[in-house]
Amino acid sequence: MEGLLASPVTLGLLAANIIASVLAFSNRDFYEQNLFWIEPINKGGQVHRFVTSAFLHVSPTHLLINMYVLWMFGMILERVLGAGGFLLLYFGALLGGNLWEYVDKRNTPDYRAVGASGATSGIVMAFCLFFPFHMLYLLFAIPMWAIVFGIGYIVISYILSQRDGTMIAHGAHLGGALAGLVVALVLKPEAWGNLVAEVTNKIG
Repeated sequence: MEGLLASPVTLGLLAANIIASVLAFSNRDFYEQNLFWIEPINKGGQVHRFVTSAFLHVSPTHLLINMYVLWMFGMILERVLGAGGFLLLYFGALLGGNLWEYVDKRNTPDYRAVGASGATSGIVMAFCLFFPFHMLYLLFAIPMWAIVFGIGYIVISYILSQRDGTMIAHGAHLGGALAGLVVALVLKPEAWGNLVAEVTNKIG
């Protein structure tokens, strides 16, 4: 808890997601007015949905998964990037994920989606960039280096985003992950050289 209190942006984003999602669980009108929905974006110019939809979730489980990722990686990255830098990373990945989905689904008027997965995908990718050989556990059981996880995540997200009829917004995951990497490199351009050096040392 002490570490979380020392990470005010992470704490604020957790609170915003939880409050908005819990409100949406019991208020269908609020949910409908703020989810990512192609038709009102195209016809009504409701661009606020690019942001507000990322603070809503379809179920408590969906919310818990995304908030766990935000909590686990947000505190670390807020220390690395500072409060302002982490906020830029979060919203850059959030918008990157939804923009990717919009470009992909813009001709599907009834397409709808919610969730912070684009933002959290960008956060995880930034972590993989800064800490490539930190051990992560896929499904809490399979150990792998962060760099391996990151590459695999991008490849799998791309493949799954090409499928029709999926209930998961894999395109948002992919767009958020790529946007997160770009923002992280803009904020910390030395990270690329550090990554190359770490990989070279590991291989050598």
